[in-house]
Amino acid sequence: MANLEVLTKEDLEQFKKELFAELRRPGQKLHQQSQQKEWLKSFEVRKLLGISPGTLQALRKNGTIRFSKIGGLMFYKYDDIASLMN
Repeated sequence: MANLEVLTKEDLEQFKKELFAELRRPGQKLHQQSQQKEWLKSFEVRKLLGISPGTLQALRKNGTIRFSKIGGLMFYKYDDIASLMN
């Protein structure tokens, strides 16, 4: 069974603030955003790790990478990805 993470209303409010702030900053490069954001999208994680969508799916399925699903989108904590890279 996959690891589950409970999100509070405060977590979602913080995520919303960060998402709107990111949308207001067009033109920044991915690596600059990744170092500042708490949450990453799947394509950002794949780019950081240099992996394919299938590999990312396998890492989610076997519990190597924790994620939160909101609607149809999956988000990953930057700190979790950074510790995986180390």
